[in-house]
Amino acid sequence: MTISDLRQRGLILFEAISGSRAYGTNLPHSDTDLKGIFILPEEEFYGLEYVPQVANATNDEVFYELRRFVELLLKNNPTVLELLGTPEDCVVYRHPLFEAFRAEVFLSKLCRQSFAEYAVAQIRKAKGLNKKINHPEPPSRKSVLDFCYVTVGAGAQPVQQWLTRQGISAAQCGLANVPHLTDLYALFIDDNPDGRHGYRGLVRDPETSQDVLLSAVPKGEMPVAYLSFNRNGYSTYCRVFREYHEWVAKRNAERYQNTVQHGKNYDAKNMLHVFRLLRMAEEIALTSQLQVRRPDREFLLAIRRGEFEYEELVQQAETLVARVEAAFAASCLPEAPNKAAAELLLIQARRAWYASVK
Repeated sequence: MTISDLRQRGLILFEAISGSRAYGTNLPHSDTDLKGIFILPEEEFYGLEYVPQVANATNDEVFYELRRFVELLLKNNPTVLELLGTPEDCVVYRHPLFEAFRAEVFLSKLCRQSFAEYAVAQIRKAKGLNKKINHPEPPSRKSVLDFCYVTVGAGAQPVQQWLTRQGISAAQCGLANVPHLTDLYALFIDDNPDGRHGYRGLVRDPETSQDVLLSAVPKGEMPVAYLSFNRNGYSTYCRVFREYHEWVAKRNAERYQNTVQHGKNYDAKNMLHVFRLLRMAEEIALTSQLQVRRPDREFLLAIRRGEFEYEELVQQAETLVARVEAAFAASCLPEAPNKAAAELLLIQARRAWYASVK
């Protein structure tokens, strides 16, 4: 089923322009996002193939089946709640049955979690992006040997440095496990020109190996030192390296260029949404009203333009989080939406729809 199918079959209850155009924070080049609600025909609803939502390939057009829509409303999901506060100039179509679905029926203290905690997650995301921009990973990955150290007296040296000072190559080395000591290895050197001991070196391939390489050591040989492999450090490094280059491959090029151009090294669009969500959450707690079209548009666009320092925004956001927590603690909103009332509303709308098309 596609969105075109929904339109052709007359299954849409509500359709609206969402996102920045609904918030009033759109720019000339902003995309037009569409959200909507549809209702499955009676046979398909009762059948085995329930369709909870339909979206286009880019996911900027998403339509929810009525039951799924109500399920998300009961969780105070910001995306679907905002549809109930859509400004009139963004409403494309509204069926009379949809009039019964109003924001005040569903607003509750769950908004503290759904709005504010999502915003906190966005702050963490912004911090992560800030780190990626300011501490980029080189194109080449470090090797296992970069995390290996050799004992020297009471201290230790990086293995590559130790090999150079000893005037030997990694190929002359052999490693053997030290019983009861994790990631510590006895290090042996084969000084014979013919390499008669057959030591295998420290790693199989410096470019691709994920671990050190063990050798069979002749009985009676004495280790010249001990080698420690910082396995946890290597594992953490590999994860960070992988995540960084996945981010480089998948990042939105336009948003990244905007981030670089304003020179503040944070995703300005991301931070705009942090403050939009937090301020909406505070308004909900204080007024029991949902205000989608933002009265603080100029402040949000100033964030988008990069007019604030990153640290300043994070500090302001953390202060706002505390205010939101206090506002919900004192709010007269119910703890959660009335599930029974929402279910009755759902049943009545569906029955009325099915009766109208028979």
